[in-house]
Amino acid sequence: MKFEAFVALRYLRAKRKQTMVSVISAISVLGIAAGVMALVIALAFSTGFREDVQGKILGATSAINLLRIDRTPMRGYEELLDRAGAVPHVTGSAPAIFNQVFIASSSRNQGAALKGINPAWESRVSDFLSTIVDGDPRALDRRGAPGRRGAPAPGGAVDTEPPAPEPIVIGREMSRALGAYVGDTLKVLYPMGRMTPLGMTASERTFRVAAIFESGLWDIDANWAYVHIDAARRLFGYPANSALVLQFKIDDLENAEAIAGAIRAEAGDGYATTTWIELNRPLFSALKLEKLVLFITIGLIVFVASLNIVTTLIMMVLEKQGDIAILTAMGATEKTIRRVFMLQGLVIGLIGTAIGNVLGIGISWLLDTFKLIRLEAAVYSIPYVPFHVRGWDAVLVSATALAISYLATIYPARHAARIDPVEVLRYE
Repeated sequence: MKFEAFVALRYLRAKRKQTMVSVISAISVLGIAAGVMALVIALAFSTGFREDVQGKILGATSAINLLRIDRTPMRGYEELLDRAGAVPHVTGSAPAIFNQVFIASSSRNQGAALKGINPAWESRVSDFLSTIVDGDPRALDRRGAPGRRGAPAPGGAVDTEPPAPEPIVIGREMSRALGAYVGDTLKVLYPMGRMTPLGMTASERTFRVAAIFESGLWDIDANWAYVHIDAARRLFGYPANSALVLQFKIDDLENAEAIAGAIRAEAGDGYATTTWIELNRPLFSALKLEKLVLFITIGLIVFVASLNIVTTLIMMVLEKQGDIAILTAMGATEKTIRRVFMLQGLVIGLIGTAIGNVLGIGISWLLDTFKLIRLEAAVYSIPYVPFHVRGWDAVLVSATALAISYLATIYPARHAARIDPVEVLRYE
């Protein structure tokens, strides 16, 4: 052990004459530990909330959508899907149809976003099918044939039976709001159905609830419903083999806008794209700002705790003036004396940082594993507060705490190094 470290650690040990200094040192350690712990937990909360919401959004929707600027259906989209799907970083693609509709049960109704999907392709761009918690996960694969009311039946009679309802998958919150569960029927009304001599008439179809999903995001669970893309075409009056949107999954989420630009270039004029960043920019911008504010605000706790290090070292310098004078007389340089007290402050900061990290990571793990902090899903979109500790965040917090601890040692260490041994020893 180097001389400076040996002396610094020796000075930190409690003696009868240094009880007050030892108490202040302990308070300094606890203060820094509390600040580091609070910072780790706060950053884990901010990171966890962002990652959880982002994961659930991308689990239910695609990273990039391609559509016509005039919002008209795309016929024969397969060739375009193949070309755009070959763009670098695109890992999956699928067609879809989106529209706003009214959904009515026997007693209630509400507006909703209806999405028509091809189940065989949807898993390429989202994890929607894995979120089904009740009913048949493959219900949309076995869609019913289009209804043919009045078609000739065997024997020449006219079949007057209504068409069998096609399957629909709704969110858990929508199921509760409508009072509709697996096996129940729902009426789906599209106000802009088709043009007739009497004007625009609404398009209406009956669907059977075949499954219920739960994405974990209240907004999606309460307002989204899924049907087969063929059923969506019939409801909205779109041509066969058409899609309103082409969806893409990518492996570089942060560069979604650049990849979307490459997809637009591949599609040509008349097309536009939307990305998960654009659609959720206000939310993630707010979360980013919140994380910065949390870091600065709670970082003040570490700064205040570091003032105790200044107090501890100043009291130690006053207590050890005689020792400093003797060390100087024996040949210790100003640099050596400065290092002794700087190391003393850094040891306090290091111990406090280590304790704070252990407590912060441990508490974050407990809060996340056992979901101890519950939320109102209708307000916050998720049912509990997630805490995700990232290694980089812990390193940043530790570096900040140690830097503040180091800065707190500069003045006391310089003061100790400037003590005149002759003046001190004269009065010993």
